Amino acid sequence: MALVQRNRIKLTLEGAKLIVQACEAKSRELGQDMDIAVVDDGGNLLAFCRMDNARITSIDIAINKAFTAAGTRRGTHEYALSASPQGGPVFGIHVSNQGRFMIFGGGLPIIVDGQVIGAVGVSSGTVEQDRIVAQAGVDAFLAALAEEKEATS
Repeated sequence: MALVQRNRIKLTLEGAKLIVQACEAKSRELGQDMDIAVVDDGGNLLAFCRMDNARITSIDIAINKAFTAAGTRRGTHEYALSASPQGGPVFGIHVSNQGRFMIFGGGLPIIVDGQVIGAVGVSSGTVEQDRIVAQAGVDAFLAALAEEKEATS
């Protein structure tokens, strides 16, 4: 049994900025300004962007979507049905963690080599738009990481 973990992958500020930039670009493409948050694997905020016309009320939602995705190691959309008041097995989970637990789409974990290294949370659009924008950030990050790895090989 190991007493410590070594060789953990860590999301950097530069990586978080790349994710935010990709999310901003996708938001502009969709014509919907967004609040965008990137957190580390512990749910701690690394980068945040509130686009000019993003909803002020969505600031906390974006941060909390990222927090939830990092903490649970899964997309926030995966909780929509299981947390439903119509008998969902985790009904009420949304009030956990001082109410920070988000149960609708827009929060995605960032997974590298099987490790969750952080998450992105997006809010201000429809749930579908939020998910599309968050996915664009994750995809851009993973593509840049693959290019970086190829360049150093």
